[in-house]
Amino acid sequence: MRRRKRTTTITALAGLTGLLLSSLAVVATQSATAQPQDLAAGRVTSASSHTQTYVSANVTDGDAATYWESANDSFPEWLQVDLGTSATVTGLELRLPPAWESRDQDVTVLASADGVSFAPVRDRDTYSFDPATENTVEVDVADTDARFLRLRFEANTRWPAGQLSELRVLGTADEPTDGANLAEGRPSSASSHTHAYVAAHATDGDTGTYWESGGGQYPATLTTSLATPAELTSVTVRLNPDPVWAQRTQTFAVLGRTGSGAFTTLVEPVQYTFSPSTGNVVTVPVSGSARDVRLEFTANSGAPGAQVAELEVRGTAGEDPTDPPTDDPTDPPTDDPTDPPTDDPTDPPDLPDGRGADMPYQLLESEDGTLGGGADLLGPNRTVGDLAGEASGRQAAHLEQNGAYVEWTLTEPTNTLVTRFSIPDAPGGGGQDGSVDIYVDGQFHKRLDLTSRYTWVYGNEASPVNNPSAGGPRHIYDEANTFLDETVPAGSTIRLQKTSANPLPVAVDFISTELVSPKANPDPARYVEPTGFTHQDVQNALDKARMDNDGEYDGVYLPAGDYTTSNKFQVYGEAVDIVGAGPWYTRFHAPQGQSNTDIGFRAESSANGSKFRSFSYWGNYVERIDGPGKVLDFNGVADMTVDDLWVEHMICMFWAANMDDSTITNSRVRNTWADAINMTNGSSGNVVRNIETRGTGDDSFALFAATDAGGSGQSGNLYESLTSLVTWRAAGLAVYGGQNNTFRDILVADTLVYSGVTISSLDFGYPMEGFGPGQTVFEDISLIRTGGHFWGNQTFPAMWLFSASKEFRAIRVSDVDIVDPTYSGIMFQTNYVGGQPQNAVEDTVLTRVSISGARRSGDDWDAKSGFGIWANELPEPGQGPAVGSATFVDLTLSNNAIDIRNETSTFTIDRQ
Repeated sequence: MRRRKRTTTITALAGLTGLLLSSLAVVATQSATAQPQDLAAGRVTSASSHTQTYVSANVTDGDAATYWESANDSFPEWLQVDLGTSATVTGLELRLPPAWESRDQDVTVLASADGVSFAPVRDRDTYSFDPATENTVEVDVADTDARFLRLRFEANTRWPAGQLSELRVLGTADEPTDGANLAEGRPSSASSHTHAYVAAHATDGDTGTYWESGGGQYPATLTTSLATPAELTSVTVRLNPDPVWAQRTQTFAVLGRTGSGAFTTLVEPVQYTFSPSTGNVVTVPVSGSARDVRLEFTANSGAPGAQVAELEVRGTAGEDPTDPPTDDPTDPPTDDPTDPPTDDPTDPPDLPDGRGADMPYQLLESEDGTLGGGADLLGPNRTVGDLAGEASGRQAAHLEQNGAYVEWTLTEPTNTLVTRFSIPDAPGGGGQDGSVDIYVDGQFHKRLDLTSRYTWVYGNEASPVNNPSAGGPRHIYDEANTFLDETVPAGSTIRLQKTSANPLPVAVDFISTELVSPKANPDPARYVEPTGFTHQDVQNALDKARMDNDGEYDGVYLPAGDYTTSNKFQVYGEAVDIVGAGPWYTRFHAPQGQSNTDIGFRAESSANGSKFRSFSYWGNYVERIDGPGKVLDFNGVADMTVDDLWVEHMICMFWAANMDDSTITNSRVRNTWADAINMTNGSSGNVVRNIETRGTGDDSFALFAATDAGGSGQSGNLYESLTSLVTWRAAGLAVYGGQNNTFRDILVADTLVYSGVTISSLDFGYPMEGFGPGQTVFEDISLIRTGGHFWGNQTFPAMWLFSASKEFRAIRVSDVDIVDPTYSGIMFQTNYVGGQPQNAVEDTVLTRVSISGARRSGDDWDAKSGFGIWANELPEPGQGPAVGSATFVDLTLSNNAIDIRNETSTFTIDRQ
């Protein structure tokens, strides 16, 4: 609702210094002591056209030397300014650069309240610009109510275009109607930061502190999460008002979202001017609803990175989620936990849309295909070592007899096929070879070779071995991939069928399809190509690029082909861009006939700024060996780029210690023996984005604030848009200590033995930083069929919060959906030493969390199952009962055997 304006009328003081003619009379609608302001300073401008770099933003930048010029010989042309709010405009001041020769320009002045419908407020007139009067003219517009002002240029006696250096709009703005600052004190996160200039400074209420993104890392994003969805009216960006912050322009867009999923653009990218003369502040009108508000920067003329001292988001907030729920949490639940659930537990929920990585392939589950020829659909169950229990969705097609098949109808074209499968191990271990036949539209297409060499380990769950006599099996699935011999169009069928030519039964979990093509050398004159496909050929090309003293080369291009490699490539001396033809085409292979070969890249700090893009690595690891086996093994580096990689059968894809301001994006990691990605030892300001993992043998995505390798201060990292599927050991996401780190837009499904998300302050015997004092933020997360049992008889929830050897504090969790957990939804647990708790859970708030389907497991761990939220009171060895407190705001619990179990006297659950 718009507030009524005040109606007190005054006459402006005469003789305003050089900015107004002494004869200009001003009528304003504000108090009798106020003077008209320049309402256009730093405001958003637009134009019908411009020439070269003479853009419209130059007219509100406070610099008379810069100017706008329209396209030549195309009158009429217009120039427009958005004042940001309705105002009473009394006059305009038009300037050209003071030293320019005299000229006349014919101009019509128009005004608008909405930026759509314009009406003239000053008809076409001729204005004379003369260097004797500093090329300045004034236009009286007599109390015009408007938000948008447009100048239509009709003629120019000196140049065939409209020209203007500065536009000042004099008058008084209406009282603000844009509401309270909803961002103040709210958690903020960023795509990167420089040094200690972290995202939290943008909403701390102090313009003396600020956020600055990593230098040159554009687009750079700054995101704040409001307490509730709001109807937005404006976004204000402030820099330090001190004149030492020289004038600069920043280009950014405003985006928002009300729930999970992708952001939508509310304001398109515009270049804004920040000038000390106007307080280094820019206000952008915004119309739309959002709870998460993001600025996406693409340029800053005054610094290498984007900068924000204070971000204000104004509007009308929705309902306060801190209001007590209508139901009394002390009342007993109305449903009987012994009653069977209303939905069928044998029908696993589908993976949700809108969260996690956005990958270029389509995944088709066997349970969604058509079975025939005697094929069986196994499951669902949660049994380790079982063909259904270890499958995605806990179901798989079993092709045991000849003629058995599973078939899908394509909704997108493809020329590739990936299959997640399981075939039996050899009787004595070590694997054996098999196959399955591919049919397209009912016709045989080709045979897909399979092997169980990289699967089937046995016995001790912490350290399994390749010997069936050691005990029960685990890690029984692998993947196989192939090019199809043609592009198969949408609407066609693809069938996997066991025939007499396939010696072993096959379990098929899912397939994925993708239409691919190779990438060309980005610049053959500037990218060295290896002379062959051996390890030495590639190293020679790397050395040629790095030893370039004349600036002739930008990097190394790896053409499509199969490259043999038996050790690490060395990258040092200077930054090198290493780019392949795409992960389907440029493939590095460990030697055949060997096992556990340490291959990949090792980079030194002298190569900071290097890039590793668009290739794949195919290892030969058949067991976990801690230490080697990391494709990218970085220590003490910065500004590195990793993009579009595919890694299988290695220990890890990526491991970094003390790495700063780097990005790992758009990659796929499958069937590793340990983590997919782990950063530690003071790694800060990094971005991990849009990556999918399948079948990792430890935490898929990890951040561990250890300091044993010399780094400290692990902060400012962003893990975003990530998917973890069928992790066979440990968690989908694990965070151990640190501060000001953000983890958002994440999907974890079907962990086999561990939590979907682990938040833990256990140091594992390493020197390590605990959590805080800055916040660690988890938001927009879906956990589907996660949790399991490990370490003997310990059960793990979908989300595990474990206060242990270091401080556990400043944790913020919001917008989490937990569906069908194996044992419980959220568990709080505390580590004990000598019978005493080490650290309590402190300053931990969980907002908008939904937990559904935590049922009794019916297995050996049934007594530790069925809890939506569990403050663990059981005397696990070295653990429990939980100590501390946690606050839940707007909590939703449904279809759980027991919604909340807290039988401790040491832990408090505060439900608001």
